Amino acid sequence: MLSEQTIRIIKSTVPVLEVHGTAITRRFYELLFTRHPELLNIFNHTNQKQGRQQTALSNAVYAAAVHIDHLAAILPTVKQIAQKHCSLGVKAEHYPIVGQNLLEAIKDVLGEAATDEIISAWAEAYGVIADVFIQTEQEMYDHAAGQAGGWQGFRRFVVERKVEESDVITSFYLVPEDQQEITGFEPGQYVSVKLTIPGQTYTHIRQYSLSDAPGRPYYRISVKREEAIDGKPAGTVSNYLHRDVSVGDILELSVPAGDFTLKKDDKPIVFISGGVGLTPMVSMLNSIAEQELLRSVTFVHAARNSHVHAMKAHVAELASKNEQVHSYVCYSDPSETDREARNYDKEGYIDLPWLKSVLSDQDADFYFCGPIPFMKAVNRMLREWGVKDENLHYEFFGPAGSLVEHPIETATSAQ
Repeated sequence: MLSEQTIRIIKSTVPVLEVHGTAITRRFYELLFTRHPELLNIFNHTNQKQGRQQTALSNAVYAAAVHIDHLAAILPTVKQIAQKHCSLGVKAEHYPIVGQNLLEAIKDVLGEAATDEIISAWAEAYGVIADVFIQTEQEMYDHAAGQAGGWQGFRRFVVERKVEESDVITSFYLVPEDQQEITGFEPGQYVSVKLTIPGQTYTHIRQYSLSDAPGRPYYRISVKREEAIDGKPAGTVSNYLHRDVSVGDILELSVPAGDFTLKKDDKPIVFISGGVGLTPMVSMLNSIAEQELLRSVTFVHAARNSHVHAMKAHVAELASKNEQVHSYVCYSDPSETDREARNYDKEGYIDLPWLKSVLSDQDADFYFCGPIPFMKAVNRMLREWGVKDENLHYEFFGPAGSLVEHPIETATSAQ
């Protein structure tokens, strides 16, 4: 338990964190990787360069400060972050290293304003928060290793099949090299893939959603090839997977993780995906379709055109075979062939009037995933329609971002 004085001091730093939080976390990572470059084997280098990891950590620290007198309020966020940590292989021994460098970053950025009293209070608070993470993650590690077909760390899988789903998305069917049982998972979860790429100093770890239903003798991931665009470099890992990984090659995988999973209730389900964001949705849809459908399911997908639209025929087939499943397609830039075939339902972007026209009402569980601008637009229109917070469920590819105006809302309300 934290003392009242510590809680008061931490609360007093909230306005400072709101202004300087990202500067502190940026300095933190500079210190961390200078002193412990081996940790670059865990962290996503691209997210570091783009500032996404710094922003996500800043939001988490801010949330901890705001709720320091009631840490139970951030437990959903702790569990969400802990899932990512476990998929990356974060261990208890990493936390003292993080704590030391975080406190030094606070002192470096705030200067004389970071009094001994403030640093002592944050040291005490960090210790309590770190213990929560360590305990939560140990429980997750134990559960993963203890379940049938489970394991700790990374396990070797063979690429059994490689299937082009569109011009930019390819699926990899992965079976365990040891030919032993593989653990089940909740539709919507992801695995981490660890790669050693020739010519690269450090290993690379990326999370990819499992894109098929559980219960198969394989795991399937469907990866978009990230091309260089608008000054953003091409994706190192995605291009390596598309270009250099072949059938018979080995990929190392973590146990499935993640909390973007189906709620167990009887509400209608609406999936809204953009681009490669459909991968966790297809896993959910496949799983639902194998069960006796008692819930209405609407699958809305947005893409540029049919050339980059993955798994279109598969989703359409499920809809044709199940009267409870309804599928809609939006193309922002349909090709001439698309226009001639009229193989989509809306040209342009998803908007609220159109969404209202294909849905009976907003009393449903909404799941959405895709590029961050896409998710912000979907989140905004659904809130405008009056969809309740508890019925909004979304997944970020990479560090958690913000879909709302204030970072604390993301830290406490993301499902």
